[in-house]
Amino acid sequence: MGTNEDHTEDRAAARLVRDAMDRATAELPATVDLVGPARAQGLRRRARVRAAIGGAVLAVAGLGLAGAFVLPGDGDGRGATGATGVIDVAAPPASSGPPPPIHLEPSPGESSMADLPPAERARQENFQNQAVEVLQRLLPPSVGTVQRIDLNVRHYQGTKDGKAFHIIFSVRPFEPGTSPQACRNVKGRVCSKATLPGGIEANAWISPVNNGTVTESRVSFRYGASDVSLAVSPHDASNTSAPVTAQQLLDLAKSSAFLDLVKAADRDPVEEMQRTIVGG
Repeated sequence: MGTNEDHTEDRAAARLVRDAMDRATAELPATVDLVGPARAQGLRRRARVRAAIGGAVLAVAGLGLAGAFVLPGDGDGRGATGATGVIDVAAPPASSGPPPPIHLEPSPGESSMADLPPAERARQENFQNQAVEVLQRLLPPSVGTVQRIDLNVRHYQGTKDGKAFHIIFSVRPFEPGTSPQACRNVKGRVCSKATLPGGIEANAWISPVNNGTVTESRVSFRYGASDVSLAVSPHDASNTSAPVTAQQLLDLAKSSAFLDLVKAADRDPVEEMQRTIVGG
């Protein structure tokens, strides 16, 4: 049973999240390329402010994994998976296993992975664990230890020297007839381009946030029927920018291991399609 001090800390953490969400503003400028701007801004806002308290809500979960999320091979064995669905390429020793997930309670009215049917929850957790292994290997050491967050399949966190950097890795089916976000340099945002294997055009942004005091890093592209995005947020409490450059994200996106994750999620989606909200 928790002490009064524990309850007080929990209430203080909850107030921090709510206050931060109230004061947060959308950093990306509105463009016609963005689908459902109101919904996207709300998801982005919740994701970034939760990173500020991520280090305080670590929890060890003993959840078993089921329903292997098999990734495709590329002909020479790279990116192939074994019977368990775990990536074989340069994977950590089996004894190490993925780090424990970070637990975040959903906001009132918000659902979480705990609400999913058991089989679907296990499938998404399996995908998250494979993503953790790939991101840990491909992101620069400055991002720190990568863990999954049990709130939603797209949420992860890197922790380095006590600083928590929220990571969003999303492979979401796009609505037919919509266009990907254009590579534009506006309001201090700097965009870089690269061509991924297969001729896929990718864009990477370094965007000022928090009134321009720090920056967020993001890469995005379309693969198959999905919009793919990988974003690393700054650590608000210490006013530290995301510790990854646009070029590092573009190099990561070219990796066969990362693209294998994208292929698997495009073939068997772990996120629902984002629909356009008319008038908002």
